[in-house]
Amino acid sequence: MTHVVIVGAGPAGLAAAGHALAAGAEVTVLDQADAPGGQYHRGASHRFEALLSRGTWWLESTVWALEGKRVHVLRGPADGTNRQRHTLEPDALVLATGAHDRVLPFPGWQLPGVFTAGAAQALAKGERVAVGRRVLVAGAGPFLLPVAESLLAVGAEVLAVLEANPARTVLKGWSWRAAAHVGKTNELVRYAGTLARHRVPYRLGRAVVEARGDDRVREAVTVRLRADWSVVPGTERTYEVDALCVGHGFVPQPELAVAAGCVLDGGFVQVGEDQRTSAGGVFAAGEITGIGGAALAAAEGAVAGWAAAGRTPGRALIKKRDHARAFARRLAAAHPIGAAWPGWLRPDTIVCRCEETPYGDLKRAAADAVAPGPHALKLGTRAGLGPCQGRMCDPAVAELCGSTERHHRPIAQPIRLGELADPKETPA
Repeated sequence: MTHVVIVGAGPAGLAAAGHALAAGAEVTVLDQADAPGGQYHRGASHRFEALLSRGTWWLESTVWALEGKRVHVLRGPADGTNRQRHTLEPDALVLATGAHDRVLPFPGWQLPGVFTAGAAQALAKGERVAVGRRVLVAGAGPFLLPVAESLLAVGAEVLAVLEANPARTVLKGWSWRAAAHVGKTNELVRYAGTLARHRVPYRLGRAVVEARGDDRVREAVTVRLRADWSVVPGTERTYEVDALCVGHGFVPQPELAVAAGCVLDGGFVQVGEDQRTSAGGVFAAGEITGIGGAALAAAEGAVAGWAAAGRTPGRALIKKRDHARAFARRLAAAHPIGAAWPGWLRPDTIVCRCEETPYGDLKRAAADAVAPGPHALKLGTRAGLGPCQGRMCDPAVAELCGSTERHHRPIAQPIRLGELADPKETPA
């Protein structure tokens, strides 16, 4: 029987697990969370009880390294002690590691009370906690809508939802027909109705370009933007807030794919028609192959799970995935990142929040002909060397300095020196 290991239990990983099991494979699913579902299904793990009764589920497990298909795992909470080391050597590996929030830096974004959109939603959905009483939601992309809905559901006053792209850009990519094609019409109607009931304005072509405050955020300065995201002078408006939620889309998490030897294209894992990567026996699905939302992730996961089990994906699975990809391309066209956003920055604007590296230092280091390249840039400025290891700032640093993002980490997740040195492994 083919043994398939799936890393990630979000929409892509769940679909891969279900289809690999249906194809007759032995399946092991690994995820750091204590419940399946990922960010999209957070708080709704009861939906997967039937799936959880099949296969092997290693939740609260950290994949800290890969060697081809060989998977090195630590079982136990990430902040726990006495975690158990295991090594799995499956016949096929499906990587569904997802993505995390992308936030473009702006003056004051390091202030307490400024949250990524994903963090605000996670607290609202998972803990029923509102990040503030008066909250502004801003950035780019359709994810802003469910974030606002989650905040309203836990009693926050959402002052407005601001989409940075102007109406002409958004409407060029969006259409109700396209949404209906992948079953998104009802979801859009629900979001629109929720905002209308709570009298939350949805404003196009506006962005937050500065957060102000002393001990925490107190004000958010917004402006109107042109299509390239350059600021229209004289359009400033200030909101009094106690929390600000910002998201400019998502960034894939390809570290494990790179460790497995997968080729990237534009930061995303290259896959073939059956989601197979360039590394033998390794498949990829979901946001690490392209940002497209839960529907596309699940469709790709279904194809990957079936193929990883040694079966040929049917035309129905391929067609469903291709429809979802077409919709994702429309969303990308509707909510791009404008090239002129660096115009928001000042020399003292913090770009790397972990190491408090200002924009001016980055530009000076990038222009230094004596020490060129991304490695020297990081050593000289500390950008990307803090606790998050560049997961928050690397895309911005790369764009601002013309360097290449570095995803290769021999140790992909934190592991204690004692755990690394301990030669004992628990049999899987």
